Amino acid sequence: MNPIQLFDTASSTYTYMLFDTATREAVIIDPVDTQLERDLQVLRDNGLKLVWSLETHAHADHITSAGQLAELAGAKTAAPAGCGIETAAVQLNDGDTLNFGSEQIRALHTPGHTAGSMCFVWRGHVFTGDTLLINGCGRTDFQSGSAEALYHSLTQVLFKLPDDTTVWPGHDYQGKTSSTIGAEKAGNARVAGKTLEEFVAIMEALHLPPPKRIAEAVPANLHGGLRHDAHPANSLQVQPVSGYAGDISPALAWRWVQSDEAVLVDVRSDAERAWVGFVPDAAAVAWKQWPGMVSNPNFDAELLAAVPVGKKVVLLCRSGVRSIAAAKRATELGLVAYNILEGFEGDPDSHAQRGHLGGWRLRGLPWRQS
Repeated sequence: MNPIQLFDTASSTYTYMLFDTATREAVIIDPVDTQLERDLQVLRDNGLKLVWSLETHAHADHITSAGQLAELAGAKTAAPAGCGIETAAVQLNDGDTLNFGSEQIRALHTPGHTAGSMCFVWRGHVFTGDTLLINGCGRTDFQSGSAEALYHSLTQVLFKLPDDTTVWPGHDYQGKTSSTIGAEKAGNARVAGKTLEEFVAIMEALHLPPPKRIAEAVPANLHGGLRHDAHPANSLQVQPVSGYAGDISPALAWRWVQSDEAVLVDVRSDAERAWVGFVPDAAAVAWKQWPGMVSNPNFDAELLAAVPVGKKVVLLCRSGVRSIAAAKRATELGLVAYNILEGFEGDPDSHAQRGHLGGWRLRGLPWRQS
């Protein structure tokens, strides 16, 4: 069985979906924000439940939709531990595996394009991101790149896979869709038959222009593609936005709550709070509810009942999508509403160790497990 291969023309990015045929649980690799609706439709058309959204690295040429998929499809996010994507629920190390139904996907640490880059092995397939391309490889001249590290990743990690392993690259600019490890070992123009010194010389002579979107893409992707304009965790400034009073850090939100200026409202679903954990002193007013993440018909009434006259409301969700929508609705209801940047995303094990709140380590809001 082959994965579903999808293509974004603007960035020449391949996105992949793979799934368990019995449970219909699915994984998506390297999703693109501008293709969100396409990907959601593919899930619907195939009757799939997205359980994992994976990144091969922090991309410089497009913005991921991982954070939005976490909100809209219920996926957990996972990214290479060495990439600094702290908002990912799971930080992957070499050899780690993720399960979906009866299927399993394995992470390979393949630094070179970036220091944290990973490839993913599933059955007889390898998803190589920007590490190995068809008749090429990823560049190494920025973002912690290293030609020496990439040569090792290619020759000592990927080329050690069976020759008939299908290679699914993260990009292609010539209309090619897949290759094999054997074909790349024998004929890849940059690395096949090359010594380390020859490979380094080839990479140093490329002189490629920087990706057009690098300035916005990298910061965005370090935050799951959601809130790359976020203030530092300890910021006490309000960031004005359109549609509601503004975005604020957890530190400022908790200061307002402690001084009785504001009411903290957690708009995650009841199921999420039970599984991931509760924020003490937060009013629970779900924006959407499981199963199916359907809109809560009682949201307006519950929110108005939770917020006394004259107080601000600060809203929190998993990653910042629902709390923004809820802040806009609260404003329409006449409340002074603020969104807490980044949200509350992670798994119970990581929370138990460090109380993850939007990538920050308990700087502002308390946390406890259920």
